Amino acid sequence: MDVRNSDKILRAFLTSPSYLKQSGWLCSMECGEVIDANRQPIPWLTYPALDFLRERVCHSMAVFEYGSGNSTLWWSERVYKLVSCEHDKEWYAKFRTIVPEQITYIFRRCKGGSEDYAREITHYRKTFDILVLDGRERVKCAINGVQSLRDNGVILWDNADREEYLEGYDYLQAKGFKRLDFWGLGPLSTRKWCTSVFYRSSNCLRI
Repeated sequence: MDVRNSDKILRAFLTSPSYLKQSGWLCSMECGEVIDANRQPIPWLTYPALDFLRERVCHSMAVFEYGSGNSTLWWSERVYKLVSCEHDKEWYAKFRTIVPEQITYIFRRCKGGSEDYAREITHYRKTFDILVLDGRERVKCAINGVQSLRDNGVILWDNADREEYLEGYDYLQAKGFKRLDFWGLGPLSTRKWCTSVFYRSSNCLRI
């Protein structure tokens, strides 16, 4: 590509109200953080999934998330109950200093054959409206997590384009879950990927 054309494209992205600017993609790439256009923390999901959730998530909901980070801060402002489970001990020690006090923030091991991480969700039954899978051992967490959902609960599965999770997708569909895919760009990425919602006929996101 001609250098002049490259400069023209870059200026257009930086100065026009483009999707990349409005979504916060440019800001996230510039800062190296998962943030929106206002530099506020957001979950590391595709932008179409985030747009969908913003219109449907409400304060009466309870959420369990596997994998903590800026998503934890985002959910904490939008739901009344949040349980976040993290497998990385160093990240947990660092991040717990900024997690709001009302959040239940848990470290569980998943190395060395430990099942503590994937089993954490089994301590809850019919408790959560949303189970977020954005950490380790997603297939195990999905299988263990179905019983933790309320009757209208859903599973939010990031990176659902990965074939390595096929067993989990098949399990949920066999349990009566339908699947809604949100393909698109997201923070800190130059390629599109898929965030999916697995839901049943009556669900909290009004699908």
